[in-house]
Order: sequence, then structure tokens, then C-alpha cells
Amino acid sequence: MKIIECPRDAMQGFSKFIPTAKKTNYINQLLKVGFDTIDFGSFVSPKAIPQLKDTANVLSGLDLTSTSTKLLAIIANKRGAEDACNFVSIDYLGFPLSVSNQFQQRNTNTSIDEALALVAAVQNLCLKHNKELVVYLSMAFGNPYAEAYHPDLVAELTEKLYQMEVGIVALSDTIGVSSPANIQTLFNTLIPAYPSIEFGAHFHTTADSWEDKVAAAYTNGCRRFDTALKGYGGCPMAKDELVGNMPTEKLITYFQQDLGLNMREFENSLSLSAQIF
Repeated sequence: MKIIECPRDAMQGFSKFIPTAKKTNYINQLLKVGFDTIDFGSFVSPKAIPQLKDTANVLSGLDLTSTSTKLLAIIANKRGAEDACNFVSIDYLGFPLSVSNQFQQRNTNTSIDEALALVAAVQNLCLKHNKELVVYLSMAFGNPYAEAYHPDLVAELTEKLYQMEVGIVALSDTIGVSSPANIQTLFNTLIPAYPSIEFGAHFHTTADSWEDKVAAAYTNGCRRFDTALKGYGGCPMAKDELVGNMPTEKLITYFQQDLGLNMREFENSLSLSAQIF
């Protein structure tokens, strides 16, 4: 089991700017818990996501001396990827590739075809700089734009990523429309078809639907989950305040087993998150 804690996703749409020192302190606390990875920041336009304009400064204040937790940064273009590649301590670059053309335009100001070309360029940068690329297939379970959707569209994009030798693909429920049925269909189809790809679940969810989503993904082979403490955040481009991230504490409760986390530090992190947000 891999839990990817996502303070970046929790913070990015938060209207009040969180001071750099508070961000740094929060992520340093999360580093004590033992998560596999922390999605800590992004190298994107400060006009698009002003909350994360201080990502490089936050990174400089992180204490990585006594943790095995890896760091992931989101990028949206080649320049952002190049900036992120300058930091040795960043292990993963995350790129949002959408099944929806409209959302791709809203999110990265490109078409899907242009985004695929960018994925290829970023993959080359990652190989050159000893990073690993994580591609988020956003709107993987449907979209709010009345665009045509079918699981085959997700499969087609996955095949293209496989041809580029992308090793991690996170199926992303950007607006909270996934159901146990379509979660089962995608994971049960893609995981056996692409054994070289690690598939993750990045679910945005309402408070009453998280458990069914976790169960459907887990029973169909998913062992990588993106979460955020208390379910804070979501996608600011999706404009739905009712849909937040998968709550980390609920995911931990669901599995009822030792996930290798320091639960005392986890409780400290929960307390600190209440102060941050």
C-alpha cells in the first residue's frame, strides 16, 4: 500500500494565502508520519495558482535528513518541469493529462494532443534528471461539459502513455462523479493489461461516498491512493466546493491494519492541519 499525502492539493484552492513558514512547518510535520510520498507543491504560473508561488522557498526549508518519504511536484508545462528538475530532492513530477479536451484547455491551456507531446518532452527530462513522471488522467470517470466519455478513451490514453514508458498513472476523479461500477471497470481492465504501470487512485469525493470508492479500487487491484488530511482541497478549476480530497484518516480507518505510519505523528499532523486551514 502506498499513501500519497497531498498538502499541495489541499492548499492550492485555499483563498487566504498561507505563509511560507506555515507551509514549511506543516509539510515537515507530514514528513514525520511515514507516507510513501508527499505531493508538496507545484511549479506552475503564480497567476494560475497564487497559493503555491512559494514552492521553491518551501522546498528549501524542508528537513529531509531523517525520512524515506519522497517528494512530488506538479508541473503544467515544460518550463515548470525544467524548474522542478533543478532540485535534486524532488523525486516525482506530476502532470495532469485530461480525458476531457475542455478541462485540458482550462487546466494547462493546451489540447489533449498538445498535452501528450508535452508528456513526451517531460518524460525525457525526467529520464535525464533522475526523476519519475506521474501522469494524472483527470476526468477519468466523466466530465461536467457534456463531452463524450467512455472508458475506452481512458484506455486509449493509457496505451499512449505505455508507449512512452510512463510508469505511474493515477486515475483521477476530478469532480467526484466516479461510482463503484466505473471504478471497477477501469481498474479491473487496466491493471491486468499494463503490468508495468503502477495505477493509482486520486479520488475527489463527497463525505458520504468515499468508502465505496476505496473499496471498489482496492478490490480491483489498486494499491496507491492519493489523500489529504480531513479531505481538504480539491481542484480549483472544477469549481465545486462540496467535492474535496479523499480524507487520509478515513482511508487509514478503512484498512484497519498497520500501514507503516507513525500514528502519534499522524495525530500531530491532524491537529496542525486544523490550524493551517
